[in-house]
Amino acid sequence: MDKYIFDESNGLWYELTGDYYFPCLTVPAEEEQPVDVWGQRHRRYLKKYRSALYNALLLSGKLNSYLADIDQQAQELFDSIIQQMTQSQGITETLKATDQMVWVGSMNNIRKTVEEIVHKEFAPG
Repeated sequence: MDKYIFDESNGLWYELTGDYYFPCLTVPAEEEQPVDVWGQRHRRYLKKYRSALYNALLLSGKLNSYLADIDQQAQELFDSIIQQMTQSQGITETLKATDQMVWVGSMNNIRKTVEEIVHKEFAPG
């Protein structure tokens, strides 16, 4: 028996494994893009709560680019809200220079609040 055979009716190659021929299927190659914290959180959300969408993206080879896009959107939202909140609360470089402890405490509070907002938006699970 041949190790590999080609079926002209469906255009697939088959590999002999034991006594059976299994189709040689591969996931399409995907362009490598960096996926940071927001993309990783969204991946966990998809795996746990939206497994059909996760599997469809994975099998189509679009998961990494999808997560990189989500990561970029979340980071832009995060930066935008941080900037808006620091302006509305009067957190400035002058405050940083005069009273560092108050500045650090205020920035940490803002950062944690914004993390929760963005997390609920992009990975609600």
